[in-house]
Amino acid sequence: MPDPAILLEWAGFAARWLHVVTAMAWIGTSFYFIALDLGLRRAPDLPPGTQGEEWQVHGGGFYHIRKYLVAPAQMPDHLTWFKWESYATWLSGAALLMLVYWASADLFLLSADSPLSPTQGITLSAGSLGLGWLIYDHLCKSRLAARPTLLMLLLFALLTAMGWAYAQVFTGRAMMLHLGAFTATIMTANVFLVIMPNQRIVVADLRAGRTPEARYGQIAKLRSTHNNYLTLPVIFLMLSNHYPLAFATPYNWLIAALVFLMGVTIRHFFNTLHARRGRPWWAWGVTALIFAAIVWLSTLGASTNADTPSKTASLSPAQLRLTKAPGFDTVQEIVALRCAMCHAAEPLWPGMIHAPKGVILETPADLARQARALYLHAGLSTAMPPANLTAMEPAERATLIAWYQAGRAAP
Repeated sequence: MPDPAILLEWAGFAARWLHVVTAMAWIGTSFYFIALDLGLRRAPDLPPGTQGEEWQVHGGGFYHIRKYLVAPAQMPDHLTWFKWESYATWLSGAALLMLVYWASADLFLLSADSPLSPTQGITLSAGSLGLGWLIYDHLCKSRLAARPTLLMLLLFALLTAMGWAYAQVFTGRAMMLHLGAFTATIMTANVFLVIMPNQRIVVADLRAGRTPEARYGQIAKLRSTHNNYLTLPVIFLMLSNHYPLAFATPYNWLIAALVFLMGVTIRHFFNTLHARRGRPWWAWGVTALIFAAIVWLSTLGASTNADTPSKTASLSPAQLRLTKAPGFDTVQEIVALRCAMCHAAEPLWPGMIHAPKGVILETPADLARQARALYLHAGLSTAMPPANLTAMEPAERATLIAWYQAGRAAP
């Protein structure tokens, strides 16, 4: 039977691949329709009930597109729905969350000094996503729906508060990832629970010969606008786990909050451009200032909630067995010689500020917590050290493999 660690790694890779592909489809479709909607033009020969039209050219052909404010007088025989891109993105992301952060909660989800058990952390992880949707949905259904700017400000406050709260209990990169998942859950729930049901009501009314109410389209439009402005920050948060300067700092939650502001300024530029209302170049200046503030915040010291060296007492029984497995002393020497100059609280490699991905390999507990990563990245494969800069020998890689397998096999 294949090694469970290998199966888990490939399952994570497959889920990540699917997640990226479906996200590309969803984001591409979303951006296209936002640009199309903003670029519509009035014409004297438009049918009654239309908002505007647009001519486009692509792939050697011309496209003539019209948008109806509510719906056409008669339903067409064929109607294309855009929903599966959103659903598949969320489902694949949820699978990836489970495979990476839940399956290794004691390593990636919870900090070494967290008061939570892995089960409690996973429960909090899952529960917070649903809670976020309930709060957001309540705000959108309140009188605030008639005041979209104030509603957006309250949404920003909610996201900032959640980022801070996540930072108190999760590791830095888990905080970033969960804030992204929190936001993505709101976006997909908008599609599944609001936008699509409203569109189905309109279609049912048309087929029954009734005139659809315009409010269904207005409600869907509000949620779609929120999704438009939240898309870019979600992408940043999902990529942040590759960059310790983003997640392994005391102000990672504030960095995340500023990223949401950058999403607004960037989308404002393109939305204004597509609406043919000019080119607000000032938006790029504001974006640059916000990004400069993020860079500055990332330099303000080591995070108190980063993946710091831990005590052996905090290890799980399986991790403790790894510290007692045959060859562990030799593995410590190998890691100290080949890995620890970068994977340290204060890296010695020139120009390196934080340990790559926040992974620290200085104590026996660190090695036990990162055992699977060592096994996969420096044992079975030659991913680490990068370009084998520290000249790790094949025999040393074999020692890592033997140690890990012996530790996992121990009763």
